[in-house]
Amino acid sequence: MQMVGRAEAQRRTLRTLMFTQVLGGVGLAAGATVGSLLAERISGRTDLAGLGGTFQTLGAALLALPIATVAHRAGRRPSLTLAYVVAALGALGIVAAAATRSFALFLLGSAALGAASAANSAARYAAADLALPAHRGRDLSLVVWVTTLGSVLGPNLAGPAEPIARALGLDVLAGPFVVSAVVLMLGAVAITALLRPDPLLLSRQLSGEEAAPRKGSLGRGVAALRRHPEASQGVAIMALGHAVMVGVMVMTPLHLVHGHASLAIVGFVISGHIFGMFAFAPIWGIGVDRFGAPYVALAGGAILLISAVLAGLSAAGFSVLLTIALFLLGLGWSAAFISGSTLLVGPLTVTERPAGQGLADLGMGLTAAICGAAAGVIVQHWGYAWLAHVALVGAFTIMAIAAMAATASARAAEAPVDRPV
Repeated sequence: MQMVGRAEAQRRTLRTLMFTQVLGGVGLAAGATVGSLLAERISGRTDLAGLGGTFQTLGAALLALPIATVAHRAGRRPSLTLAYVVAALGALGIVAAAATRSFALFLLGSAALGAASAANSAARYAAADLALPAHRGRDLSLVVWVTTLGSVLGPNLAGPAEPIARALGLDVLAGPFVVSAVVLMLGAVAITALLRPDPLLLSRQLSGEEAAPRKGSLGRGVAALRRHPEASQGVAIMALGHAVMVGVMVMTPLHLVHGHASLAIVGFVISGHIFGMFAFAPIWGIGVDRFGAPYVALAGGAILLISAVLAGLSAAGFSVLLTIALFLLGLGWSAAFISGSTLLVGPLTVTERPAGQGLADLGMGLTAAICGAAAGVIVQHWGYAWLAHVALVGAFTIMAIAAMAATASARAAEAPVDRPV
């Protein structure tokens, strides 16, 4: 009876999270199309146009631990609700910044909007709270997969949002952020109304674990990762996969434009990259459940390796080679992300999970921000090909960690089990 109840609760959890992931994806992607244009208009400087995305990434990283702390103490429902509300307020802050021409408010709003990214990341862990080990990879990957819908729908709302902005007397570039605010608040309402029972609290109850201790999330997370080498390997795989993906991806539009590619071509190449990131997530999830997370991570590292080689060989401007490289970049990231997340979740106890997961997402976010900034310096001084060469190091390292994890898993499976006489 308990197993039936758990299975039904997991189905409800997955349905709710998949719905809110679409809303979160739309909320983030709606403004992404015009974010740099609005930053340039408010600041009056082209060199500051990318700061909105940087602050959004930093916001997602810095908010990961507070969101994990709320989950640790009160459950997934209040933590995800809080994240969506903060993100909606961030979108409204950007709208206010457009009206007042305040670049400082724009950056603050962008950082708060990053809470939506943090919520989308935390949702995959919520999908694993009640999942049986045999289906953990699949359930986690389904929540990642539906992000594709939001990522595709969001940018297409820039046009329809224009009359909304005009009706409100706002800059037309602020219209998509009005849509973001509304959609993200809908996400908060949906989480509050539908995520019942709370998957983390129910999992804690079913496992018989006591109420969570109230010490700091950072210390709990570090302690949990130190106790479980497999979880630490998962964090390293995710962070390195993120570093390779972000570092190459953020400079690819520049590489295309330097070769006189049109903005339509840039959009086509990046769309293929995003498709690779999310569309095949269920395949990786099934692979994790069938073959083991280390082997999927090894495949992800190999795909990232091929992607970096192809990107390094591509000339500036549009080419089939670069298009394939960016698609593979997204595909390899997806494999590393799904397998690393599953490696992280597997050995952690229910009480340890929020802190360990928050620390992992903090590391991923900071890695993305640092690598995005470093990529610009590398391309400016040495060129795009050298950036791809540096990415090779990250891909090789993922493969080495995955090989070590696979070896440890095989040894554990072969070890004799002590049975009572």
